[in-house]
Amino acid sequence: MTIAHLKSCAAGLALLLAGGCGGIDLWPFGESESSEQSRKPQNAAEYRCDGGRAFFVRNLEGGAVWLIAPDREIRLDKLPGEGRYGVGRVLLEISGSAATLADPPAQFSGCKRAG
Repeated sequence: MTIAHLKSCAAGLALLLAGGCGGIDLWPFGESESSEQSRKPQNAAEYRCDGGRAFFVRNLEGGAVWLIAPDREIRLDKLPGEGRYGVGRVLLEISGSAATLADPPAQFSGCKRAG
């Protein structure tokens, strides 16, 4: 080993020891103890359904809603009838705190608005 190599190893060892003492944080990925972010979108109601499934609904201007489902987000227009929204084959029906979402081939049933 050369003296330059020994100096390099000593400098690396010093950095590692300093990191262990709390003087230097060597973790390159942000906070090492980060808190989990909320998965609920802002201004959206969460609906939890049978089978552990869930989706979110955000009211839009003009009576439409924004559906935030596990696999996509889509704007649903207000349909005739109380609490009915849809576009294409997607149909969302909301009655009080209960909801049903048909998004063929997926079916979300037994959905209740989360508190």
